[in-house]
Amino acid sequence: MRPAVRPVGRLLGQVWVWPTAAMLVVGGYRLGTPDMWRDEIATATVATRSLGDLLRLLQHVDASNGAYYLLMHGWTAVFGDSPTSLRIPSVLAMAAAAAFVALTARRLFGGRVAAVAAGLLFAVPPQIVRYAQEARSYALVTCAVAAASYFLLRALERPTWRRWAPYCVAMALAGAGHLISFSTVVGQVALLALHLWRTRAEADRRLLWHYPLAVVVAALPVLPVVQLGSQQSDRQLGWIPVPSMRGLTRFGEHLLGSDQVFHAFALLAVLALVLPGRRVAAWQALLLAELPVVAVWLVSRLSDTSYFIERYLLFTVPAWAVLAGGGAGAAYVAVVALARRLGREPRQAVALGGLLAVALLALPTVAALPKQSSVRYVGSHNGSGEPFKAVAREISAGYRAGDGMAAPLGDQSWAMAWPGVSYYLPSDVRPSPVFVARSADDAEDLSPTPCPQPETCLGGASRIWLIVLGDTLDPLGAVPAAQAQVLRARYGAPGRVTPLGGLTLALLDRNA
Repeated sequence: MRPAVRPVGRLLGQVWVWPTAAMLVVGGYRLGTPDMWRDEIATATVATRSLGDLLRLLQHVDASNGAYYLLMHGWTAVFGDSPTSLRIPSVLAMAAAAAFVALTARRLFGGRVAAVAAGLLFAVPPQIVRYAQEARSYALVTCAVAAASYFLLRALERPTWRRWAPYCVAMALAGAGHLISFSTVVGQVALLALHLWRTRAEADRRLLWHYPLAVVVAALPVLPVVQLGSQQSDRQLGWIPVPSMRGLTRFGEHLLGSDQVFHAFALLAVLALVLPGRRVAAWQALLLAELPVVAVWLVSRLSDTSYFIERYLLFTVPAWAVLAGGGAGAAYVAVVALARRLGREPRQAVALGGLLAVALLALPTVAALPKQSSVRYVGSHNGSGEPFKAVAREISAGYRAGDGMAAPLGDQSWAMAWPGVSYYLPSDVRPSPVFVARSADDAEDLSPTPCPQPETCLGGASRIWLIVLGDTLDPLGAVPAAQAQVLRARYGAPGRVTPLGGLTLALLDRNA
């Protein structure tokens, strides 16, 4: 009589447990260290507003992130808005995505080695690590798409509405988190076509109408986001360049964050496609990874708006990890079979296959190390050119009650300098706004509205902390001419100028 398996042992035997734990460790490592960069500042700025102010803002800007902002509004109400708190949902989402990657690989390739390898490989790419530590929607969207892929495979096996329902929910969450994620449908259609071809003798014809109906049901909650997002696309996406053919051929390296990691993943993908085993499954994973990228590239080439940037397509990385895990699993099976043919004992054959699988896992992991630090800390003072924390520290050290602050607004609002520095200022350090007509809340925008007539919005502060973009020793030359004229007339030349690596802080004192 076999001894009963303890619950802990049963849990540790699940293929998703170790990938989830690995992603939690990798994502949680020094989570609060990188400084917040401008996109994360936008999250903090919006999520901490009242619900009414948040909903009014979404009517003018960032509607495509509305679902994420609503989620973070509830999160910050409970857990606060520190950098660590704001980033924890992304870590949890990437950990859940790793679990779904392992489960998807198990359903496609069958073996435990492929499943665990896929989940662990998902935690390797530097870009995955970065967005696991970023207070934006990309991790949650990646998780939702990874979940949708898994639920789709379950529904293909037995197409009941009980199995289609979680697929619809996952796709709706992905679309609400980021509209571009719906391009994964292109890859899913190819996956479905290969499934029907492989099982053509016993294929369930209900799939031909179940799947399109499920996609429509999933898309219905996203339609309001589509309507608002299309009205705001020019303002939010105009900076993305039209992609070239070279941009498409090199996209994998940017998507994963390292050309070495991409080459390692490509090697594992080739193994999955050529070694005996589930080659059709490998093609399904490949099409799920590649077709959304090609579709977005084509749309970006043919339309007036480009969407082709790596973080918008981060949701395709789970499919790449599944495919790479399938390659590791296929190599393991091939080596075990070869060792047995050569007369090795079963345990020796398994050990040899295990050693090869570990080596294949180590290859991309080691290749990722040179890029991990630079990508992980892209939002830091030294890496981003947005030293909001450093500016706030300088202001706090020299602050006097009654001081004013002027920061880039208007055409330079994209830099998020005003909300970024304000985020890091202590609660008892609040310089009065200079050259501001309406606060960000009143303007229903991410940044305050600049005053059209600077002389009427100068205020009576005896000192002004002036923040300008770039590193310069002539900060008044970096502000609009009308503002510079007023400041020179009232305060004269700046008494102290401090370039801080992307922003310059100057102190103007009319009593100096």
